[in-house]
Amino acid sequence: MTDAEALARRVKALAHEAGFDAAGVTSADAPATAPRLFEFLAAGRHGDMGWMKARAGERADPRALWPEARSILMLGVNYGPDEDPLALIGAREKGAVSVYARGRDYHDVVKKKLKALARRIVAELGGEAKVFVDTAPVMEKPIAARAGLGWQGKHTNLVSRDFGSWLFLGAIFSTLTIAADAAESDHCGACRRCLDICPTQAFPAPYALDARRCISYLTIEHKGPIPREFREKIGNRIYGCDDCLAVCPWNKFASLARETQLRARDDLRAPDLAELAALDDAAFRARFSGSPIKRTGRDRFVRNVLVAIGNSGNAALAAPARALLDDPSPLVRGAAAWALRRLQPAEWAKTRIGALARETDEGVIAEWAD
Repeated sequence: MTDAEALARRVKALAHEAGFDAAGVTSADAPATAPRLFEFLAAGRHGDMGWMKARAGERADPRALWPEARSILMLGVNYGPDEDPLALIGAREKGAVSVYARGRDYHDVVKKKLKALARRIVAELGGEAKVFVDTAPVMEKPIAARAGLGWQGKHTNLVSRDFGSWLFLGAIFSTLTIAADAAESDHCGACRRCLDICPTQAFPAPYALDARRCISYLTIEHKGPIPREFREKIGNRIYGCDDCLAVCPWNKFASLARETQLRARDDLRAPDLAELAALDDAAFRARFSGSPIKRTGRDRFVRNVLVAIGNSGNAALAAPARALLDDPSPLVRGAAAWALRRLQPAEWAKTRIGALARETDEGVIAEWAD
């Protein structure tokens, strides 16, 4: 066994001791799929995510991010759910929250594990190390595939033989030369369930995503009003979307998350739309303390809730929409007007003239237009 192979064996043993469910090693070279990133950006498919373009060079090449890096230890933490993520889609008076956001913010959970593992690797094996989880310009999915953790499916997410689509990823860059694992091959075959289930047709082709059409992007990253063409298709999804992940056949091998902090909070399994719509900024921050949902801010989140209310078909839910017609946020006012029109068109028409007389925001005015 070479020194590099011995290092690989040891760092993976340490990773599993640290609570990671998957671990693999690859070089710090640029992923072969890096050109896809520039194609994605050139086509404008990143939408509002300007940060992707701003640091594209570092994202495409790990050594542009840290020139001294020689090896990358890719880690995975299983966040498998204990129930079908799609079961709530038909419950139109409840909000559907993506599995990844039902527990504690994974950035905090995974980063804490990464830092502890990196310190142990440096103390025992030497070298220098840096940790990255999601928010850094790292192409985690293609690097994880090259490290043998899984493969990028047709929905562009990582698929694991052992955990299906339910792995949070993190990376430790090291100056050590560690033996690389074999890359995982693609096992999607002719299956296209993830492509066919997408409500907004966000996949222009297999292995290609247009984020501007993705419900996860629209409900989390997009800062403005939800484009009208997608509102009805969003249904009751108020934060993210699990459709393409949940239908993957490889999920049959998945298991419940070991890390209890990543399991669903009871209040996020089937939250009441009317209750969520009533949250002001302070109540929103208190309710979602420690949750990734807090990152979107109250206004964007309530915008999503109002879209779901408008899609509920329940006229009784017009009340929370009505209560927000004069909200300080134009984003919320506009969504409230749209929801009211969907549920109580006659009341919307009666309210329209007065609303237009006092409204100054062009986006909200457009929602009151005929």
